[in-house]
Amino acid sequence: MIKPKRLKPGSKIAIISPSNGLPYWFPDIYELGIKNLRDILGLEVIEMPTARMSPDELYKNPQIRADDINRCFADESIDGIITSIGGYESVRILPFLHTTTILANPKLIMGFSDATTFLSYLNQLGMVTFYGPSVMAGLAQMKHLPNEYTEHLQDILFNDSFPYSYSPFEMWTHGYKDWSNLDTLGKCLPFHSNESGWTFLQGDSIQHGVLWGGCIEVLEFMKSTVYWPSDSFWRDKILFFETSEEKPSPMQVGYMLRNYGMQGIFAKINGIIFGRPKDYSDEEKQELHEMIVKIIKDEFGIDHIPIVVDCDFGHTDPKFILPLGCQVELNPITEEIILLESPFQG
Repeated sequence: MIKPKRLKPGSKIAIISPSNGLPYWFPDIYELGIKNLRDILGLEVIEMPTARMSPDELYKNPQIRADDINRCFADESIDGIITSIGGYESVRILPFLHTTTILANPKLIMGFSDATTFLSYLNQLGMVTFYGPSVMAGLAQMKHLPNEYTEHLQDILFNDSFPYSYSPFEMWTHGYKDWSNLDTLGKCLPFHSNESGWTFLQGDSIQHGVLWGGCIEVLEFMKSTVYWPSDSFWRDKILFFETSEEKPSPMQVGYMLRNYGMQGIFAKINGIIFGRPKDYSDEEKQELHEMIVKIIKDEFGIDHIPIVVDCDFGHTDPKFILPLGCQVELNPITEEIILLESPFQG
């Protein structure tokens, strides 16, 4: 894997809007996220041309969104890139990415949800990418999320202590209070206790593999395109999936998983991690867990790989940073998830 240089206080971070132009409609929450990047994480922030463009202008011009990414990788003064927010059609920017330039100048690129398209694609080409919080969703809320969340961000981005053991956050929330209300700006919806942590649905032995995945609905946009992985890519992967705010039903998630089974993917991988599903009730989560086992174990006979659910990443908060392309360990015996290597050079 091609790895970027590690960030440090003062590193220059570029902000892009490769999916949707929500900073245009909600500038206050966007600016709060930028402030937290500067004040809490100590990063220098610059805004690329797309950062505050209107949703309509961005939608009509996928190439200008890709051009921002290309410029960021070509600019030696920029150390990393973070998305402003997600969206729904960044798959349209993939043909315009200058992949030769990008791979020759590796640097942190981080987002989640619709960012799955370019994060998963660039990782297939050999570069470590980062599935994690965006400016408006996750970073703007830092002061109202548990302290261990800030510590996690600092550990992954700045420190060099690996292997790194992920630990369930003590509290979690489904989302945020109204972004247009200045009185509640950056605050979250009610928190829930995370006493039970995550759950291993199956697996009785330790497995190692390379992380790859993203938002399960966004990955559907890429199937049967040239941006979908080849058959040989799946060997020894640990897949991670999460669901969006559109809240696909357990049955719909089952449809998506069945397609992976029909491609023979479950027979090649070493494990699966599911993020906590946003806005699911306890009953719906139970139905989802049963559906996951039904598809993978019962329909395709894959009963040996670890499957862990309700992990802290994706569309609930606080969110982990998961580096695509790095080795992880799933230990169903001790119920641990361990990042075995640094996602950065050196």
